[in-house]
Amino acid sequence: MNLTKIEGNGYRIGIPVPFPMKYVYCYLLPSDGFYVLIDTGYNYGKAREAWEEVFAQLSIPPASIQSIYVTHFHPDHSGLANWMQVKTGAQVYMHASDREMMERVWGKESVQTNLIEEMMGEHGVPAALSSEIASHMDNMSQHMRPLPDIQELNHEPVFMDSSWQVLHTPGHSDGMFCFYNEQKQKIFSSDLILNPITPNISVWPGASQRPLHDYHLSLQKIKRLPVETAYTAHGDLIYHVKERIDELIEHHDQRLEQMEALADGRTAYQIASTVFAHRDLTPHQWRFAMAETIAHLHYLAEEQRIRTWKDHEGVIFYEHLHKTVT
Repeated sequence: MNLTKIEGNGYRIGIPVPFPMKYVYCYLLPSDGFYVLIDTGYNYGKAREAWEEVFAQLSIPPASIQSIYVTHFHPDHSGLANWMQVKTGAQVYMHASDREMMERVWGKESVQTNLIEEMMGEHGVPAALSSEIASHMDNMSQHMRPLPDIQELNHEPVFMDSSWQVLHTPGHSDGMFCFYNEQKQKIFSSDLILNPITPNISVWPGASQRPLHDYHLSLQKIKRLPVETAYTAHGDLIYHVKERIDELIEHHDQRLEQMEALADGRTAYQIASTVFAHRDLTPHQWRFAMAETIAHLHYLAEEQRIRTWKDHEGVIFYEHLHKTVT
């Protein structure tokens, strides 16, 4: 079992996910004789089994969890929210933006799969791959339903004998938030700041079309705070938060320069194919590679470093500003 006790008698719990990062780290934290839970995990058998082992090993009855805070709507964080809500009877809280996005993407009336397939097509993804991406998205939606009963997060929670400030930190998702305590100089950073991997910053239909700008602002917000430790959702804890923020900014600056150089009359798919040529991507990974590439190209266009044009079929191409469009 991947379980570590942290300061304040809380627990950092690695719940398995069927993705390359292997685990999402959820946090079970004491609160006045009960517990709060930060994030839940992906909805599949291994994750549910892991939670049953946690309850048994810690001798914690599920009903002792009174509040569940889902930092953002992505499946590895929110997928088990309904299962956990039914099991514990707890209230589930999310930021209003991601509560809306959760319904838009994973609700029964969702058309997000169609919108993503259209987005892939207009950015040059071959039809066969676009269809595979959509099919994988449809399959993933089955791991999200039924959705939990979600309350808007509009209070500062109390756990580990302290009140925690809710920091809205969009970029990775529009409604992602972190919990911060100035006195402890600790932050539960979710997917905002990770080590050694970098958070995926992507454009999705119905969400912010400038997520990389949003992400930079969120990183700068955290960099201005006194923070000693970041409790992350993937990878290692971070003890040099400001240095890691600088590394993340540098990573994206380098990626922007690379994509700017590649924007010589190519589609986002052609650019992504070069950037990620070292990897054999699955349809699931192609979805994120494309969405991240588009996010960086949107950033470059807004900063007037590149421009866009469409061919007669409506496919979008990217071009250096100093070049002539014919």
